[in-house]
Amino acid sequence: MPNPRILAMVMAGGEGKRLYPLTCERSKPSVPFGGRYRIVDFVLSNLVNSHIFAIYLLVQYKSQSLIEHIRRSWGLAPIFPEQFVTVVPPQMREGPEWFQGTADAVYQNLNLIRQHAPDLVAVFGADHIYRMDVQQMAQFHLENNADVTVAALPVLITRASSFGVIESGDDGRIYQFHEKPQYPPSMPRNPTRAYASMGNYLFSTEVLRTALEEGKRRGEKDFGHHLLPRLCQSHRVFAYNFADNRIPGVRDYEEQAYWRDVGTIDAYFLAHQDLLGLEPKFNLFNPQWRFASSEYQGPSAKFMRAEIENSIIDDGSFIKGAKIRNSVIRREVLIEEGVEIDECIVMDYAIIRRGTRLKRTIIDRYNLIGADSRIGYDRQEDAKHFTVTDSGIVIVPKGKYDHYLGHYL
Repeated sequence: MPNPRILAMVMAGGEGKRLYPLTCERSKPSVPFGGRYRIVDFVLSNLVNSHIFAIYLLVQYKSQSLIEHIRRSWGLAPIFPEQFVTVVPPQMREGPEWFQGTADAVYQNLNLIRQHAPDLVAVFGADHIYRMDVQQMAQFHLENNADVTVAALPVLITRASSFGVIESGDDGRIYQFHEKPQYPPSMPRNPTRAYASMGNYLFSTEVLRTALEEGKRRGEKDFGHHLLPRLCQSHRVFAYNFADNRIPGVRDYEEQAYWRDVGTIDAYFLAHQDLLGLEPKFNLFNPQWRFASSEYQGPSAKFMRAEIENSIIDDGSFIKGAKIRNSVIRREVLIEEGVEIDECIVMDYAIIRRGTRLKRTIIDRYNLIGADSRIGYDRQEDAKHFTVTDSGIVIVPKGKYDHYLGHYL
């Protein structure tokens, strides 16, 4: 089938309370991830790799960091007006209200959908780490003459109570949504797994428009809680099995249907570990399906002396003399002599002074960690100064250090 014209509406206003303090001054989609990315880069890269170039990014909570990142990183070809990544704050077209939910956010921007008149509208979240060819989902939508298609991830039924679960027939047609059910229904023909909604939806345009207008009259604000359960009773709503999605260049050793909701500190930390090793679960190097981010103009990383094991070191970092193991070091980080870093994430523009030891610690941007510091070794002491998760991960919140002066001091 020919590719339909698709307009993407990306929900990027997430507050990310469970990621605090990483979301103290930024929204969840703007949180840095890996060596050079932000979480939002993954959904945008998937859309662009899927040849979907008309993208509106709906923002709300503490959005300035995200807006600046999009401005610097996501300028598509300006000579083609139909290709864009545009940030859309709440316009308050319906009165003095912010977006009240995912459905309300799209409803408040129905004028943009009317303006572009697409065949399909992709309503996707901006806070997950994954690869996905959206055109394969679109073809599934067309082949099944669907009104709505929901991306669904098979999960072990013993873990399904943590998700919104889809109940569907053998043909994939959805009959019911269950929000974090105690006794989740299994997938057709597979009693060990259940269908978890990924929060990514494809709508036939006219169905979306009428559903949103009806939802407005009913006071409905959210897709997962309100609109989709109602549409299941009156329209053809299908589950697209994400495990069937195939991406070129993915290695055999990778987790083929890799998808992570990095909505908690522990999940965020573990997803970084998935990037490491000779055979990572999620290999960011794939020339056939690239993830894009800002075009950094600084120098390459520099090492005077170091022992580095199974780690990612990004551009502009300067390692004077350190032992680094199972860690991710982002851009322009200065690490001095005698520093030991084990299972850590050190974000951009941090300075780690000599003799410091860090273990299972996340250092947010612009931090200056003084000489001979110890973080991650004494839980009670760490908890006096920082946020510590139940699993013992320490988070040092965003600092105020001026990185323009710091690197060679």
